[in-house]
Amino acid sequence: MKILVTGGAGFIGSNFIRYMLKQHPDYKIINLDKLTYAGNLENLKEVEDNPNYSFVKGDICNDKAVEGICEKGIDAIINFAAETHVDRSITDPQAFIKTDIFGAQTLLEAVNKYKIKKYIQVSTDEVYGSINDGSFKETDFLDPSSPYSASKAGADLLVLAYKRTFDTPVIITRCSNNYGPSQYPEKLIPLFTTNAMEDKELPIYGKGENVRDWIYVEDHCSAIDSILHKGEIGEIYNVGADQEKTNLEVTEAILKAVDKPKSLIKFVKDRPGHDLRYAIDSSKLQKLGWKPKYDFEKGMELTVEWYQKNEDWWRKIKSGEYLKYYKKQYGRR
Repeated sequence: MKILVTGGAGFIGSNFIRYMLKQHPDYKIINLDKLTYAGNLENLKEVEDNPNYSFVKGDICNDKAVEGICEKGIDAIINFAAETHVDRSITDPQAFIKTDIFGAQTLLEAVNKYKIKKYIQVSTDEVYGSINDGSFKETDFLDPSSPYSASKAGADLLVLAYKRTFDTPVIITRCSNNYGPSQYPEKLIPLFTTNAMEDKELPIYGKGENVRDWIYVEDHCSAIDSILHKGEIGEIYNVGADQEKTNLEVTEAILKAVDKPKSLIKFVKDRPGHDLRYAIDSSKLQKLGWKPKYDFEKGMELTVEWYQKNEDWWRKIKSGEYLKYYKKQYGRR
C-alpha cells in the first residue's frame, strides 16, 4: 500500500509514520508537510533513511504540490495537516480556516481526480463542543466553541458533502486529547512537563476543572491503522481512551512524576469559550476490534520519561533555536 500522510512532521503525524513503518514494513509512505513552526523533521530521524519513506515539503492548500504526488499513484491519503492550537486560533483565526478547510478541499479534489481509494480526515472531539453528562456519539450535533474547532467542524462537513455529492471514498476520525513523545511544547502536558523540569510556573486556566479524555498517541495511531484497513467508507469513528482527567489532576500527576512542588501551579484567567468537558463514545470503533493499550498512568510514565531523555529536543524549541534553524533551512511559513 502507498499512503500519502499530510502533516507528517507534526506530533501525531510523525508518531503515525513511525508506527506504520514498524507495523507494515512493506508499505510506502510519503510525508507532505509545510513545515510550519510545529513541524519538525527531527521527529522522523529514525526513519529518514528507510527506503519506504520519503518527505516532500509542500502545502496541502497548493493543488500542484498535492497533485504532483498523487499523479504518481497513491492508495490512500490520511490528513493530519492542520492548525490545532486553540489559543492561536483565537488570535489568528484566518490561518485555521485556510489550512483546515481549504486544505481539506484541495485534498478531496485530488482524491476524485486520481481515483484514490480512501481518504481519512483526522478530526477532533472538540467539534462536538462541551457536554456535562454522558458522551458524544458520531451522530450527535456539532457545536464548536473556538475558531479551531469550528474550522475542523467545517472540514468534516465538507468531507461528508463530497461523499454525498461525488461519492468520494472518505472516512472521518474524531479523537480525544493526545499526549506522548515529541508533542510541541505549547500543549498542556509537554508545556507543563518541561516547565516543571525548569522550575517554571505551570499556568492553569480558571480553577483547573476542565475535563478531557486523554489518549496516548500510539493508541491513536493504532486506531487509525484499524480504520484504514477495516473502516467503512462514509463513516465517522470516535477515538477515545475513557481516561478522563481534570487539568488540575493532569498537572498534579506531572509534578509528581518529575518530583516538583505544587507551589509551581499558578491559576490564571480562563480563555474565551473554554469548554468544560469533552467525552466521546468509542464503541463503534471498538467493534472493529480496536481498543486502547495504555492507561493514563502508563502513558504519562512513558511521556515524562521521553521528555527527560530528550531535553535537547524541547530546549531548542522553547529557546527559539529550532525556529531560527527551520526558517533558515526551509523559509518562512
